[in-house]
Amino acid sequence: MNAPPSPPPSPPLSPSREASTDAAQDAQRYGRPDGGWRLRWYQVIFESDTPAGRRFDIALIWAILASIVVVVLDSVAALSQRWGAWFEVAEWGFTLLFTAEFAARLACIDRPRRYVLSFYGLIDLLSVAPTYLAVLVPGLHALIDVRILRLLRIFRIFKLSRYASEMQHLRTAIAASRRKILVFLGFVLMVVLVMGTLMYVVEGAENGYTSIPVAMYWAVTTMTTVGFGDITPKTDLGRLIASLMMLLGWGVLAVPTGIVTAEMSAQRTAGDNLAASTGGGTGNARSARSAAEALHDLLHLRHRICRACDAPGHSADARYCRHCGAELPHDGGAPG
Repeated sequence: MNAPPSPPPSPPLSPSREASTDAAQDAQRYGRPDGGWRLRWYQVIFESDTPAGRRFDIALIWAILASIVVVVLDSVAALSQRWGAWFEVAEWGFTLLFTAEFAARLACIDRPRRYVLSFYGLIDLLSVAPTYLAVLVPGLHALIDVRILRLLRIFRIFKLSRYASEMQHLRTAIAASRRKILVFLGFVLMVVLVMGTLMYVVEGAENGYTSIPVAMYWAVTTMTTVGFGDITPKTDLGRLIASLMMLLGWGVLAVPTGIVTAEMSAQRTAGDNLAASTGGGTGNARSARSAAEALHDLLHLRHRICRACDAPGHSADARYCRHCGAELPHDGGAPG
């Protein structure tokens, strides 16, 4: 039933740290250079478990936060009128800094195209493109307000997500729960459609429910307990339906939170169990495995997800899902 374990990834890194796991994933995805200046740059830029890498990450985090502060302050008319020239100089400084960082990332990996098309690669492009576009396309104001391009710089805040392991855990949990969440959203849409149509029939155009889409808008604002008050039921039956929608909204809002929380809990439990089986005690046969083999198991345990039922946490050598029995894909079954 079980196939032999796959060979461990190269290079072998310590499985005891989350930074090492992320570095191993980046090495597999983007290609780690073999030596020379590219390897030295790679260790500084992509491997945050080294002293130089930590200093680079901390400096970059401060630069990102400072650039966001500049964008926010520049949007204040009084500050922009007085300090606009300084904001412009600072913006160009941050743009050149992030451009150099992006170019360095592409120069020190073997598969730069894959990085450019990745989530972080697109965020890096969004962090520098607005400044250049506003200069390279002088007539852009005829098509779109330049302020929109300036606001796109706020996407630099997403560059911080690569430095937070909790963000990685949340993204993995949401990806593993995507089918359950989609089913839940489908149920919500059905309730909104049914209740909106019912209110359109009960209240009618004279009370503001001029069409089914308008009534569905009311159903969404009521179910999410926002209740703008621009459309309110006037009949007793309509108020009864609105009351049921409000009560239903309390329960509906808790469902996606529970789904993602349960998935994160399952991943944390799986990680703790793996850490207990691969480290610590002496005389245990499992603790005799090499660090590279433990890291290989950790990567597959976190990311091997059944594509049939979305069940996570399968061991590295498992061929079939322990929940539904479906055959696991050979590529690890990581969510796309």
